[in-house]
Amino acid sequence: MHPTEHMSEQLDNPHSQRPDIDWFAGRRRYRHDGADVDGSMNVVQTNVDVIVVGGGLAGLVVAAELADAGKRVMLLEGQSKLGGQALWSLGGLFLVNTPEQRRLGITDSVDLALADWLASAEFNGGANDAWARRWAQSYVEAAATDLSPWLRSMGVSFFPLVQWAERGGGPADGPGNSMPRFHVVWGTGPGLLEPFLRRVETRQAENLIDVRVAHRVEELVMDGGRVAGCLLHNTVDERSHAVHADAVVIATGGIGANHELVRRWWPDTLRDAPADMLQGVPDHVDGSGLLTAQQAGAHVTNIDRMWNYPEGIAHHTPVWNAHAVRVLAGPGSLWLDARGRRLPPPLYPGVDTLRALRHLTTTGSPHSWLLCNHRIAAAELRLSGSVHNPDLTNRSIVQLLKRALPRPAEPIQAFIDRGLDIVTADDPHTLVARMNALVGDDLIDEHELRRQVLAYDRQAASGFGNDAQLAAISTARRYLPDRLMRTAGNQQILDPSARPLIAIRMRAFTRKSLGGLQTDLSSRVLQADGTALPGLYAAGEVAGFGGGGVHGHRSLEGTFLGGCLHTGLRAARGIQTDMS
Repeated sequence: MHPTEHMSEQLDNPHSQRPDIDWFAGRRRYRHDGADVDGSMNVVQTNVDVIVVGGGLAGLVVAAELADAGKRVMLLEGQSKLGGQALWSLGGLFLVNTPEQRRLGITDSVDLALADWLASAEFNGGANDAWARRWAQSYVEAAATDLSPWLRSMGVSFFPLVQWAERGGGPADGPGNSMPRFHVVWGTGPGLLEPFLRRVETRQAENLIDVRVAHRVEELVMDGGRVAGCLLHNTVDERSHAVHADAVVIATGGIGANHELVRRWWPDTLRDAPADMLQGVPDHVDGSGLLTAQQAGAHVTNIDRMWNYPEGIAHHTPVWNAHAVRVLAGPGSLWLDARGRRLPPPLYPGVDTLRALRHLTTTGSPHSWLLCNHRIAAAELRLSGSVHNPDLTNRSIVQLLKRALPRPAEPIQAFIDRGLDIVTADDPHTLVARMNALVGDDLIDEHELRRQVLAYDRQAASGFGNDAQLAAISTARRYLPDRLMRTAGNQQILDPSARPLIAIRMRAFTRKSLGGLQTDLSSRVLQADGTALPGLYAAGEVAGFGGGGVHGHRSLEGTFLGGCLHTGLRAARGIQTDMS
């Protein structure tokens, strides 16, 4: 039976406690020596120092650091290869006061970054946020001191133009990044994984790391209230294997592919989850590790906090169920609701994800539209992920220079040609007809849409006006990377020389869990009474990227991969301290 089959029942109360579970109770029973009690199967017993469950970035960090310290590690991965979600990622990291920032004239600090973080997180001050807030302080301090030099020492480098993600758009003390902090790894997600995969491979050759792919953890072994190992299931030969260790680290990711759980714990601050929801993570990101730990007595908290995006389009060649790709748009496109009405200020692309999602869930329709033209698409439209940014992923200067060409980037053009959510036309009448045909309903009134666009275009052409979006474009163009890579200037939408017109239907899609297993600053998993569950640690998304929810209610972007690195490091150091 798959661990998630009864997960919804277990997570009805995310703060519930269960007594210590006998060795694999309810499935098979084992004695402490690993022998099969009922004789139903043969179990091979293995002993290592540490078991790391999950071969994504967080798990790789833990395994590499522990093996470098001389620990014998078993690294388990349910899929056929290591790397996890980082393989698909754009490779952005939230870093503070870096050489890249300083070269661009950005003066950043721990105080400024932490102020932005806390304003965005909106921690409630309760027990569920106590450790999360400490993790936030710890991460920001690491982002300003140790994290960047540590990565550079392993050969990681960064694209020199720091991006400005989640910039907020509200008052100075409101949510969002008050300055650019999104550092894209030169090589994107795969480039960030490279040194850790190399370190694991080296220690594997020295027999310090035993890598097991296609293995899932069915249960945690409990011995006198302590986690003492786990039961593995080989998904290839369907055999099970008991492994004993002094410590177990859960690094299995979140719940983004488990739509039942996403809907059950959809945030109260949003209307009902859209019926037509896409998925931004592979199918194996199902919350199984979360349940496995909870069954052993771990405290799950803030599970109703999620980071889902409203700008998803269906992949033309899906790799997983309802495969979504995020549209990364500049400020020159008009964001419309399902009826063709412009979203209110400051809900422009890349400004405030959570606020935009909150607004769109009140409209009663599962989708929104991004309206632009060929010239804006060429200058501003990009897609998230390593696959859709081959220039950065391949570290190719030649490919990168093609971004300056007056045509959409190749990945964008592929979606225009083959995608399910993009329509084009040479005139507004035809475009509106195709937009309505795509959704199967005449939701958009052509005359009203034309009126709004003409009003915007008049002010764009004049260079003056009171449209807040045009003011945001002017502000963006004062920052060099935005001027070079993200804005087309005050480009009129209906400009005949910039056609065809392009409309992109965007839908909400699942992405990251912001809550999870509550952990202390050594990544020890806590129980409901606040004490550590001996022998159990957690890193990455399954731990809410630290403390069961380091982001609070919002991410500032670049903090997911960064959180995997930070929690992985702290887990490895905590285990070394506890085992010494």
